[in-house]
Amino acid sequence: MSKPHVSISLSSYGADLVRQRGQGSFIEILAAAGATRIEWREELLTVEDPALLADSTEAQGLESVYSSPMELWLAGQSRPNPELITALQRAQAFGAKWLKVSLGYFTDTCDLQSLNQVLSKSTVQLLVENDQTLQGGRIEPFQRFFADVEQYKLPIKMTFDIGNWHWQDQSAASAARLLGRHVGYVHCKAVTRRTDGKLVAIPPAASDLQAWEQLLRHMDHGVMRAAEYPLQGDDLTQLTTEHVAALALLGQSRLENAHV
Repeated sequence: MSKPHVSISLSSYGADLVRQRGQGSFIEILAAAGATRIEWREELLTVEDPALLADSTEAQGLESVYSSPMELWLAGQSRPNPELITALQRAQAFGAKWLKVSLGYFTDTCDLQSLNQVLSKSTVQLLVENDQTLQGGRIEPFQRFFADVEQYKLPIKMTFDIGNWHWQDQSAASAARLLGRHVGYVHCKAVTRRTDGKLVAIPPAASDLQAWEQLLRHMDHGVMRAAEYPLQGDDLTQLTTEHVAALALLGQSRLENAHV
């Protein structure tokens, strides 16, 4: 039984450490920990050489996701964000097979055919994520967006960020039920509210893993998943190994039960 692909969002190691060490320094850690994919974070780049990172990643047997903070749709614009072309090119330079962006301001006037023209010129697959904003963090706009994606048969999948639904008081369970068939990548993070009222990502407890197990039942078996929560400690390889193993197990019980 093949294990699902597990990615690590490099933001998990903390912005300061990642910028200080450079994103390439984590390639060997992820490979040693059993991860199969690495998620580069555009907002944490410093002086990294894309070609060098692409070669180093491939040499370690890893595949890449490129995460850009750009929004696919800008307010009041019917055509996709012009930065998408650059982001796709940058993702390809990093050797990434996937580009992750936020949905942004999707409305009924957005031009999906124009989006398709941009995507047809790239080999990188687009992943559109629910973020923490009012415009891009609610279920309903994603339902409308992916209804149009299906209608136009566009090669787009969803990045389903489990934790981000909390920021707009959306039900992750409802989101999984309504959007699960569109999901190609799952961002895993538990969320808690600090004493100052701010929501923050935290590593999962056993109860979180059990809840995530239920969410993945609505998605393709073996869907790619990633840690996007604090991975901080003295031994990053050991810590990452433990979390890669835990995330790889999600959804596996469904397959085992099917063979009983």
